Amino acid sequence: MKLSARSRYATRLLLDLALHKTDKPVRTALLSENTGITIQFIEQIIRPLKKADLIKSARGAAGGHMLNKPPAKITVGEIVRAMEGDINITDCLDCETKCDRSTDCKTRDVWKRASRAMETELDSITLADLMSAPDDDSQNS
Repeated sequence: MKLSARSRYATRLLLDLALHKTDKPVRTALLSENTGITIQFIEQIIRPLKKADLIKSARGAAGGHMLNKPPAKITVGEIVRAMEGDINITDCLDCETKCDRSTDCKTRDVWKRASRAMETELDSITLADLMSAPDDDSQNS
């Protein structure tokens, strides 16, 4: 399974907001400059993040976006769920009717266990953890 660009970029965007360490909104243009994400894509990413209460926005001359809770309270798992929905590596875990073998599939439990392991790991990593992680240019997301 590959995470969509929306999940990766949303994580990058929220991390940038966390790194600003300010109680003032950050303008979309500055977020774009800092993250390399286009303004248009940021605007698409912002909507589900606001709906999930991960960020709040302010309009006007001093407007922009800011985290809605402390970085230590926002997990990567929350971000991915806000952007993707459930964290499942196969479609049959999202909806049993997507596969006519779901009820008697011998491998479905493997995909479920792998999905839960990934979800547990993503839920264990906060923005605060990422803020203190060493830079590694070989792992650009």
